[in-house]
Amino acid sequence: MHSDEPSNTWMVVLDPMKPGGPFEVMAQQTLGTMNFTLRVHDVLFGDVWLCSGQSNMQMTVSQIFNASKELSDTAAYQSVRIFSVSLIQSEEELDDLTEVDLSWSKPTAGNLGHGNFTYMSAVCWLFGRYLYDTLQYPIGLVSSSWGGTYIEVWSSRRTLKACGVPNTRDERVGQPEIKPMRNECNSEESSCPFRVVPSVRVTGPTRHSVLWNAMIHPLQNMTLKGVVWYQGESNADYNRDLYTCMFPELIEDWRQTFHYGSQGQTDRFFPFGFVQLSSYMLKNSSDYGFPEIRWHQTADFGHVPNPKMPNTFMAVAIDLCDRDSPFGSIHPRDKQTVAYRLHLGARAVAYGEKNLTFQGPLPKKIELLASNGLLNLTYDQEIQVQMQDNKTFEISCCSDRHCKWLPAPVNTFSTQTLILDLNACLGTVVAVRYAWTTWPCEYKQCAVYHTSSMLPAPPFIAQISHRGI
Repeated sequence: MHSDEPSNTWMVVLDPMKPGGPFEVMAQQTLGTMNFTLRVHDVLFGDVWLCSGQSNMQMTVSQIFNASKELSDTAAYQSVRIFSVSLIQSEEELDDLTEVDLSWSKPTAGNLGHGNFTYMSAVCWLFGRYLYDTLQYPIGLVSSSWGGTYIEVWSSRRTLKACGVPNTRDERVGQPEIKPMRNECNSEESSCPFRVVPSVRVTGPTRHSVLWNAMIHPLQNMTLKGVVWYQGESNADYNRDLYTCMFPELIEDWRQTFHYGSQGQTDRFFPFGFVQLSSYMLKNSSDYGFPEIRWHQTADFGHVPNPKMPNTFMAVAIDLCDRDSPFGSIHPRDKQTVAYRLHLGARAVAYGEKNLTFQGPLPKKIELLASNGLLNLTYDQEIQVQMQDNKTFEISCCSDRHCKWLPAPVNTFSTQTLILDLNACLGTVVAVRYAWTTWPCEYKQCAVYHTSSMLPAPPFIAQISHRGI
């Protein structure tokens, strides 16, 4: 038993238990002739996952496609327990949550779809449900997210300092305060009119570290299996270039904090999964905010795990657009596919499942066939070219020190190779990129997928070497 004298906090670390339950946990204290007993009923042992991020993580089960079917599908999942943290902020690191929206509960239609952007997180719930289908033992899900928030508010001061983030801890000037959208009429029917959601990406707290302090740090004593994260929209135009440092640093800092906070029970390098940003309707199509954040989410490698982001997994969502979403196209309603792709990553990375395809195809070799005016991409998996358009692939074409991105149509393709036509470029081709727009394709109609799993190829950008030319 561990005791901190000044805070009167005690902690018991149980030996690891096999998954299962329900159990009753009893704590007894004897003071002289007095006996105090505390009982916790219906306790399960299993894997706890923490889910965090901004509004796409916060969207509840009542806001997604097939909501009524998903809300009623709880009977088989009574061993998936849910917990939702209240929206709280603090200038200092807190040791305990000051408020909880939903303490540990069994899933019901009422607490899975409590209201728009409240609880329970749809991505979190569906991720846990898919995991339960595979593992068949208890899963605990802790949701701690807040819409319209920068990564800076979820990062400790240590993390921000490590990345040289300017310490603008005061409120940003001119940010309109917009509450998360609530559906204001009482009817549950889809005919109910929705307020139009402002297309502002920042609606939550902006002071750095305040949600790390109040909504993440207090959870550090928990024994976690891993974390899933869906955030980045708000950083498309705020400290965007620093995201490539801040995200890997946040992962490292959370891992350290939860490992030591749980007396070593949480793995020091626990698995960390995330959703690469989906798409939304943007009037200015030459805005590179989203494509660059997607790239920075991978620490500029284009895929994970990688040397800067070990033991991570990513769900690609560029093909899950939803222009008719009543919550604005920035909030796509297909969270089932997002969660499904995330759970594949968890099965491979967190649970070590072998021979499971959990990510889409990546080019492993890029060859310039200059004399033929072609560029040959060799992928690491079998590919299916779902959509042949002339603009998904682009080449950077330079002449007289001036470079311009031009479309590179697909010339031919086979099982693992794809050949691009470079005829549009009269100068030198120095780089190639794929799906480098805010809205790369229509729903599940991007250009390149893996043949059997139908996982989309992630966006990439690559320099082209000119050896021997």
